[in-house]
Amino acid sequence: MCAGQQSLRPVRSIAIAVLLAWLLQPDAVFADSSAAAVLPFELNDLTLDPGNAAEVTRTGSIAGLLQDALKRRGHRIVAIDSQAYAEANEGFGYLAEHPDVAAPLARSAGADWVIVGRLHKASFLFVYLIAKVIDARTGEVAGELKVEVKGPQKELTARGVDNLAQQIDELIEVRGKQS
Repeated sequence: MCAGQQSLRPVRSIAIAVLLAWLLQPDAVFADSSAAAVLPFELNDLTLDPGNAAEVTRTGSIAGLLQDALKRRGHRIVAIDSQAYAEANEGFGYLAEHPDVAAPLARSAGADWVIVGRLHKASFLFVYLIAKVIDARTGEVAGELKVEVKGPQKELTARGVDNLAQQIDELIEVRGKQS
């Protein structure tokens, strides 16, 4: 065995150990990452065809798309019990306007952050993805983020959600360094 191959042995051993640790306990490898809870997005449709099936379906898919996009950025996603969510949510926009209710809901599930979102459709030509990012530890609103999606909505929704995830990731990173 040549000297170059011998020097790679420790690197390979470490890589294998990390991979095994992740396979056996994936949360342990990412213990320092933030944990986020993404609540179901609400549809605020102001068009002449409010609540049509296609918009309801699209709105229902946004939380899952956002969870996937945040996972790709290294965040752990925490699930909120659907019954606990239903009990905490007193109606449209309630959790967005009451971070003091949304924060303990997420904190009790082990989340550091909770994202409360809305799809705001004022026109058939564009929509806004709006997300309030709340620090589940303090109940403080860290920021309200908006992404405009123009054009064929179905095709561009995933791109808009990814843009929103990038903004959320940056906000959490900045706020995490401040605390």
